[in-house]
Amino acid sequence: MRKPSAGRVARLAACVTAAGLVTVGMAAVPAAADSDQLWIVSPWELVLPKAVDGGQAPVSTVALGLYHDNANYRVTDGKLTVDVSGLTGVAEVTWPENCAPAGTTAVCSFPEVPLNGETPVELKVRAAAGAETGAGGQITYTGQAETSAGGALTAYESQTTVRVASGPDLVMTQVAPVTGVAPGSTVPVPVSVVNNGNEPANGVDVTMYVTRGLDIGAVAPQCTSTPLGEGAIKALTKVDCAFADVVEPGGSFALPSALQAKVASYALAERIDIGARAGGGAEELDQGNNGTVASIGVTNTADFAIRGARLTAEAGATVQAPVTFRNRGPAWVANLGSGDPVGSVDVTIPRGATATTVPDACEPRTADGGWWENEVRTGAPRYLCQLPIWVAEKQTVTFPFELRIDTVITGAKGAITLKPPYGTAFPFDPNPANHQAKLVLNPAV
Repeated sequence: MRKPSAGRVARLAACVTAAGLVTVGMAAVPAAADSDQLWIVSPWELVLPKAVDGGQAPVSTVALGLYHDNANYRVTDGKLTVDVSGLTGVAEVTWPENCAPAGTTAVCSFPEVPLNGETPVELKVRAAAGAETGAGGQITYTGQAETSAGGALTAYESQTTVRVASGPDLVMTQVAPVTGVAPGSTVPVPVSVVNNGNEPANGVDVTMYVTRGLDIGAVAPQCTSTPLGEGAIKALTKVDCAFADVVEPGGSFALPSALQAKVASYALAERIDIGARAGGGAEELDQGNNGTVASIGVTNTADFAIRGARLTAEAGATVQAPVTFRNRGPAWVANLGSGDPVGSVDVTIPRGATATTVPDACEPRTADGGWWENEVRTGAPRYLCQLPIWVAEKQTVTFPFELRIDTVITGAKGAITLKPPYGTAFPFDPNPANHQAKLVLNPAV
């Protein structure tokens, strides 16, 4: 069994960037501490550039860590044992100060084992002189620690597969997030790339996905822009650039002019996903370090509102019962990175009525909000309707229910509640009072 891989992934349109995958080994926990677990953090794979022309190969970093996951216990005296005997003739290792080497193994110390996946141990690894392309081996890891619950924690063994290869390796410099930006301002976005490979990159292809609250202009003559999405309003603009620059090993690349992002009046949580790859379709040593996300948080608000309906009908009649959401702005709201809806609308059907037509975006629920077990979607007492993953300023989304009046009950009310995707509130919305409404059938005169 393994705990899911830990890795930062930027998701936007075609997903231009992904961070390195890591292995996390599950702990074998003795009975005295069976409510906590110890984990090893290590990369699945390491690709080392081959040494060229008798010189030394570039250095790569292997980031390692230990952590546990129960905050009720203190875990100390962590020891991560790293065995590099499998790299003989393949790679050379330089140990950090927090590791005590003895031959081809070293014990790395963690006086206090944290609760997260920090990686304070960094090995410096380079391909051995004479190691040919295709040569490979493994680094293996074991971990132990003491717990305040009594006894010891022992992690399952973990491995990193190492291989020697040859080629370019463009590494994108990570962009720090920016917050507190005012609408109408301009934000500089640094774009720089270093070739950590052992061969030149013959050209650099840059792709950017820009959310609609930002305008980066024409960028350069080598770039083309394509709006993405359906309808008149496009949530994204894709910018493709092909530069003829040759980037030698150890060399760097930057755009011809500094990238500037103009912030629109309707901007809120904006981002530019930036990826760079070697031109000509060249295979890179590591394709997991080619991208970054420039996150730009704008000081703005969006007023989400929900509206119900008041309907009159006789027994046996079917009436349209629209439930309407509106973003009153001034900002648009988008979850393009996560792909989550911007919110959901919880609709309770009034007593004496049956939902005979249900919008596709609405899932049936029981009266208390549980899963609806029936295969038929109509006739449920309650529905949870998902909004899109983005809504423009002043945009309206309507959920067109149809209700059959089975029994006329004067003033029968169904509750309508707007809910955020996480937590209990929309942090950008200053007016939560209009997040609730009623669906009223045959109101009293």
